[in-house]
Amino acid sequence: MKALLLLALITVSEATIGVFVKLSDGLIPVQTLTFYAMAFAAVFLFIARALASREWPRFPRGNVKDTVIIGALIAAQGGVFNYAMTLVPIANAVIFWSIAPFFVFIFSALFLGEKAHKRYIGIFVIALAGIAVANPLSGGHTLGNLVALATGAIYAAMITYMRYEGKTETGNDIAWSLLAAALVLSPSLLLVGPGKVSATISYPGLGISVPVMLWVGGLGVISTGFAYFGISIVLKVLNANVYSLVDIIVSPVVATTLGYLVFAEVPARSTIYGAVLLLGAGFWLTREMSRGAKNRAAHPCQIASHHT
Repeated sequence: MKALLLLALITVSEATIGVFVKLSDGLIPVQTLTFYAMAFAAVFLFIARALASREWPRFPRGNVKDTVIIGALIAAQGGVFNYAMTLVPIANAVIFWSIAPFFVFIFSALFLGEKAHKRYIGIFVIALAGIAVANPLSGGHTLGNLVALATGAIYAAMITYMRYEGKTETGNDIAWSLLAAALVLSPSLLLVGPGKVSATISYPGLGISVPVMLWVGGLGVISTGFAYFGISIVLKVLNANVYSLVDIIVSPVVATTLGYLVFAEVPARSTIYGAVLLLGAGFWLTREMSRGAKNRAAHPCQIASHHT
């Protein structure tokens, strides 16, 4: 029960990414915003892991290359996804990102030699129908929708790399990978600037002004740091594919709901219908691919051990 409650909190925290990105109101360039988020997340994870285990996370001496590569992919995925959030409603970004399981399947078949079963054809047809119905090239959000689709491909590349390297257990490496992600993104401070870090955003209806860095901190600590920390705990109790199956449905639904409640974003009817088909097909594909592979990597938290 505790694991399921934590899983619910994790899905909510992941779903807040778009909310915090949009609340920052463009005062921080999105590349720098992502850098700050990764830095906040890394610091949070180092402290949280130290408090939880009563020891400072050890430097992954024998796993530096993999840790850095995963960090670079996290940086790319986070930066592209946050950029998509600045272009489209939250619902669009999370729905089109949900193409990730299909990219995982394609990359795994191409690079890992994982067998493609005939029954997958029907699943792909449903997914393609979902994309066609959602129509990413319509509604004035073409660029943002395509960027969100690209995010799914980057995330899938990360998962495929983890499977290639045999990363199937949780550990402390994720904190170091997030630090690597922050370092990869750090040139944005010079290229696009640090942003208006001292600015405040006024909310006349509430009668308050909020420092923009509060939302930046929320993106790093709540949306990223807490999510990764919680997942590393949950994956010790639930197998990776149970988490993945829940997350693939719940997070987009929660994110879409938050977009409506906070920003009054109402997805187009075609987007909703397409989402039902796409998310359902993604859930089905993930379930089929997970059979007989209970510990298969499904999240970047699973990067601790190398099995040869």
